[in-house]
Amino acid sequence: MAQEVTIAQEPDALLRPHAEQAFADELKALAAADDRPRPPSWNLSPWAVVTYLLGGTLSDGTVITPKYVGPRRIMEVAVATLATDRALLLIGVPGTAKTWVSEHLSAAIAGHSTLLVQGTSGTAEEAIRYGWNYARLLAEGPSEAALVPSPIMTAMRAGSIARLEELTRIPSDVQDALITVLSEKTLPVPELGTEVQAAKGFNVIATANDRDRGVNELSSALRRRFNTVVLPLPAGEDEEVSIVTRRVEQLGVALELPAVPAAAEEIRRVVRVFRELRSGMTEDGRTKLKSPTGTLSTAEAISVITNGLALAAHFGDGVLRPADIAGAVLGAVIKDPVADQVVWTEYLEAVVRQRADWADFYRACREVHQ
Repeated sequence: MAQEVTIAQEPDALLRPHAEQAFADELKALAAADDRPRPPSWNLSPWAVVTYLLGGTLSDGTVITPKYVGPRRIMEVAVATLATDRALLLIGVPGTAKTWVSEHLSAAIAGHSTLLVQGTSGTAEEAIRYGWNYARLLAEGPSEAALVPSPIMTAMRAGSIARLEELTRIPSDVQDALITVLSEKTLPVPELGTEVQAAKGFNVIATANDRDRGVNELSSALRRRFNTVVLPLPAGEDEEVSIVTRRVEQLGVALELPAVPAAAEEIRRVVRVFRELRSGMTEDGRTKLKSPTGTLSTAEAISVITNGLALAAHFGDGVLRPADIAGAVLGAVIKDPVADQVVWTEYLEAVVRQRADWADFYRACREVHQ
């Protein structure tokens, strides 16, 4: 007999709630305290949106947790862009929180983050413009009832924010479907002899990176329609440790992982390994290193620690140890089985082995690297 499946709806029962669900209380408190001018259709003022992203304490004592750790000016430029008629393009290497920032910007401005187009090499023009319900199209011919709006068309009608992930993965001819939308704020529907004009408040947040294979360059015409904001990697080790720690704590709660104490040492160790290999230099600047083919992003560090916490909690003694993270570190570093093997072996022997307080980590890494 088939087991009945109940679909979870409450945010607490969801594996990964949307930003507007996970931080609903903060958004409500900000809306109540926000007395500054709001652009048309915005739920919050630009000042409140930046406060939501960077964190702060409201006049009533409500603490707004940081969603992004980095230069304030970057977020101010991003938010100011969305208050104009220019679309926003967030660029950075993989793992620099482009999607995270895009989601939270949309949640704070529009109250939702779900009008999303996921860019891939197979993304069709219909995902940006509109499609058709072919059963109705064949039965009735072109009609408003047969038209299936894209998330971008829906955002235009509602004066809302649409998100477009991985813009440079979309084929160039499909990318160009955005040009009229972004320049004229109009989406023609020639089959119906009509058009959709964007209501005030409409805008697009796109993300892109130029490090992955299969990237399609943006045409100059399309790039001009965006204001580009580059999201950098965390500037310092302490900043990156803070980001990783905060996200690991949030994920631990969402995944209902048992609390594991004393994870700070291993978090800092993973962050230092990733930063040194990324930069091609040890922290003290004394030893030059080869860099692996992967990006070793902050997001990957978060994944390594989260995986280690699960191992420690379910298969260890409840304390996060080097043996819990060694395998995940190896998997993060070695993407190319030939070139990255050399990079990792040299780092292990020339750097890790020489650090007396990293002896346990060295032994754990050697065990999984046999």
